[in-house]
Amino acid sequence: MRAGIVSPLMGLVKDVSGGMMDEALAILAIISGHHEGKAAIGQADPIPVLVVVVQTGSPRNRENGVAVLWCVYAGDAECLMVMKEVGGEDVLKELCANGTDRAKRKAGGLLELLQRAEFGEP
Repeated sequence: MRAGIVSPLMGLVKDVSGGMMDEALAILAIISGHHEGKAAIGQADPIPVLVVVVQTGSPRNRENGVAVLWCVYAGDAECLMVMKEVGGEDVLKELCANGTDRAKRKAGGLLELLQRAEFGEP
């Protein structure tokens, strides 16, 4: 994190023609499970990019994208509402219906947290 790895990884995620999206998302999913990684990813403003990945990516990319969203934003009501504003709720509902088992669990959890945030519940 100290070396600034998140910004180049996000660049690879945004570059769909570069062929490195799979690897970049897998690395982001790994580092999102660590405190420093969460903070660094959160500062990169990844919500719009990850919502698009979850909407249009391969099953593996969709799974990793929602895993990053879950790890980084599960406890942040404000960011959950940003996710909703960029169309994340519909994307998560679709993923709950058609994703891998892991993606369905993460998407379902985020949807539940979105509802709580919307109604001001803890």
